[in-house]
Amino acid sequence: MDGEKETFDNPMLKIIPLAKIGTGVDGFDNILNGGYPAGRTTMLKGGPGAGKTLFAIQFLLQGALKGRPGIFVTFEESVEAIRINSMTLGWDLRALEEKGLLFLYHAKLDSAAVTAGPFSLKALIAILDGKSRSMGAQQLVIDAIDILMRRFENSACARNELNSVHEWLDEKKITTLLSIKSNEDPEMFARFGFLDYMADCVVNLDHRVFDQISTRRLRVLKYRGSAFGTNEYPYVISETGISLVPIASVNLSHKPLGAYQASGNKELDGILNGGYRRSSCVLIAGGAGAGKTTLACTFVQAACARGEKALYISYEESPEALESAVLSAGIKLQPAIKAGNLKIISRLPEIMGSDEHLFYDLKMINSFQPDQVVIDAVSACNRMGSGKAPFDYLMRMVNACKERGITCFLTNQVQGSILGEDLSGMAFSSLVDTLIQLRLETVQDELRRSLLILKTRGGKHSTRVHELIITDHGVVLGSRKSAAGGIPLERPGRKPGAARGAQRGAK
Repeated sequence: MDGEKETFDNPMLKIIPLAKIGTGVDGFDNILNGGYPAGRTTMLKGGPGAGKTLFAIQFLLQGALKGRPGIFVTFEESVEAIRINSMTLGWDLRALEEKGLLFLYHAKLDSAAVTAGPFSLKALIAILDGKSRSMGAQQLVIDAIDILMRRFENSACARNELNSVHEWLDEKKITTLLSIKSNEDPEMFARFGFLDYMADCVVNLDHRVFDQISTRRLRVLKYRGSAFGTNEYPYVISETGISLVPIASVNLSHKPLGAYQASGNKELDGILNGGYRRSSCVLIAGGAGAGKTTLACTFVQAACARGEKALYISYEESPEALESAVLSAGIKLQPAIKAGNLKIISRLPEIMGSDEHLFYDLKMINSFQPDQVVIDAVSACNRMGSGKAPFDYLMRMVNACKERGITCFLTNQVQGSILGEDLSGMAFSSLVDTLIQLRLETVQDELRRSLLILKTRGGKHSTRVHELIITDHGVVLGSRKSAAGGIPLERPGRKPGAARGAQRGAK
């Protein structure tokens, strides 16, 4: 039988997967192992601003676009307000209504009618039954059902009436979403807690603020007949609706390290045994003014000159300031920007939470399709939030780049120069394939920079400390300290005044 499979323990037993319908929310189907239970009831619980109504409308919208008619019942907002709010996301509900794929119904409760006698849902069921028959509805949303429940005198009456609605839904096999405000009041839970047991799937939506950073999380509390992701998962509300990105996937699917690609500096390519590996993660760490951004932009300029595309994410400088700063080192980014090979995006880390940063960065990666991604600087990511938030952002960004075969180039500002320390600042150095440390020191009243390659996975590299000189025409490397196995290089000469000009653009 189609959809059945034998169990390993007993070939006489058959497992029939539960029928499901897509949620319409990017990433949510993965958490639910396919979507909402088809022909059954799912309940969305959450406080103000959690996005309950958006989840529900997005579900109906995506279903209608696929030819599944749906009904939306509201007890709070007017139908016109829902249409207007949806248009701000580009959702034209009126067009779907005119095609008979969507019906919006404002079930306005008349308080005078309620006081005239016992409150009943028979009239609402009759309306829904007639409309569902006429339009062939397959999906239904009852928004803010807690407003309706407050009309009942006691929980017993509410339970009886809701059971009659539930029986009608079971008979019609309509996939239904119920939304309800979460309430920590024990008395309210005693009255409406039975809804958790009545629904086949329960999803908790949470909008929280910690250290002045707003984040949204969802957690699936139950799902009858199906496995599901049991962790908390971040989601964002953007200009196009709700999207959810799982914190981690079950399998790692990184692309293997590719061929060597030029770094933009022949001397650096020599001590790296050919340059940076494609699909790798490169981290350059050092103090302020050590030359991290200069090396990053040197790499970007070389990649774009080869006809490749690079995405530069700057958390410390505007695109204009970045372009101007590296000009003194002979690096010109404007030609690559005009050619469409380089895109620089810049924003303050604290302007939003790490989840939203990740969402917008991944969205840009998916649309721009870069070969290289630069994040400048890792240290600024600490301002996205506290705890694990910056770590999660960087881990997931590096993981996404590696899965897509993108070379990820990171810079990080650190203090000190102790070998063996975690130069990522967030304990994710194990994901780094090439680790380069830049140092600053004074020698005979002169500021000098040096470069040391700590590791390059899958290849040989120089073990010497090389002097790094930033000139008006780019980066020049020399060798002034030796170690066994190093690649000897003569310390280069430099033009008079070059160091002064480069000093202005060193990052």
